[in-house]
Amino acid sequence: MKKVTGIGGIFFKCKDPQKMKEWYADHLGLQTDAYGTNFEWRQAEHSEKKGFTQWSTSSENSQHYHPSQKEFMINYRVEDITRLVEELKKDGVTILDEIEAFEYGKFVHLLDPEGNKIELWEPNDTEYDKIVEGRTK
Repeated sequence: MKKVTGIGGIFFKCKDPQKMKEWYADHLGLQTDAYGTNFEWRQAEHSEKKGFTQWSTSSENSQHYHPSQKEFMINYRVEDITRLVEELKKDGVTILDEIEAFEYGKFVHLLDPEGNKIELWEPNDTEYDKIVEGRTK
């Protein structure tokens, strides 16, 4: 069974998320929107299909990373999130919430052994492509 298939996103806290997005846009050429940017790429096994990796800033007061005390969270792209979560539960991994489904994919959060919050995403790239505004290619 495939588990993680790639990085789905990198999320981090900062003092001024808007200013940080502007700096990255001005100095490194990221095309940002309200959430950050999406790096668009082609899938290795299906080069006709797009894939995305989200880069996003959030307020240093954000509770989105809770219960982790870290200032970042990594999102991993996965296949068959339901089966993977079942396997992780059997292995004693701390699952923080139930799988949540949206048009653009399914999500769940867990903790690694050092308390880093991890987000798993089973993407629906076709639907995600329809809502993405900020794209860095």
